Amino acid sequence: MKAIFRHELSTYFTSLTGYVFGAFLLLFAGIYTMAVNLNGGMTNFEYVLSNLSFIYLIIVPVVTMGTIAQEKRQRTDQLLYSLPMTMTQVTMGKYAALLVVFLIPTGILCLYPLVLTAFGTLHLPLVFGTVVGFFFLGAALLAIGMFLSSITESQGVAAGICFVVMLVNYFISDLAGYFSSSAFASFGAFTVLVLLVGLIFRLMTWNSMVSLALAGGLELVLILGYALGGDSFAGLFPAMVEKLSLFDRFYQFVDGIFDLRSIVYFLTVIGVFLFLTVQSLEKRRWSE
Repeated sequence: MKAIFRHELSTYFTSLTGYVFGAFLLLFAGIYTMAVNLNGGMTNFEYVLSNLSFIYLIIVPVVTMGTIAQEKRQRTDQLLYSLPMTMTQVTMGKYAALLVVFLIPTGILCLYPLVLTAFGTLHLPLVFGTVVGFFFLGAALLAIGMFLSSITESQGVAAGICFVVMLVNYFISDLAGYFSSSAFASFGAFTVLVLLVGLIFRLMTWNSMVSLALAGGLELVLILGYALGGDSFAGLFPAMVEKLSLFDRFYQFVDGIFDLRSIVYFLTVIGVFLFLTVQSLEKRRWSE
């Protein structure tokens, strides 16, 4: 794992990727700081971080697109499978390198509010609490981007899918308002979700029978739940979709709420997508 971590980290900083990532993040942080704090005269640096979260939609796909997709395209992933380490160690080494690349500009970002204290009074506990939320949001998005990079050999495709996924997550709270709140509509939406779970499992394992059994079992549970308590399905799907937004969880920190449940949610997303990345690598390892 340490060897993978050192190799990935050196790759980021011997190419332009790590520098572009940090420079882009700090550039827009400076622009928003000037607009919100200096020109706007506001003492709320957390508003800068709130606006800056949109930049994740651009920089995360760029920095994660080649994490595994490039290895697949160049066939250097075969070397990973021959190493005396598990795919979990490979995944964790690559992800740890991503976190370090992200942590460096985030650490520099912490200096901004300290400089701003020379011009006014900032509530630093709120500011640094928001920085913590900002970091965990980025860490969760990096895990998602890394998984999406593992399911394709094309860096462009990986970046495109990652951008779309994050864009949907960014606006998912607004999109939830367009879903029907009827019980049957929620039932239909959950049915589509079950089919998607079955399809993803099929793509991950190439086992049609197990995938069909999984989807059939989930659909049976769904049908029984709808038959026994159909009224409880009313508005359930839109409410659930709205809770999936990573960005809305982060905005709680901006509002001054240091919610440990949001931290747990970020960690859960990280764990789930790292697990899916491991499974994607394992599938390719045994299919070669």
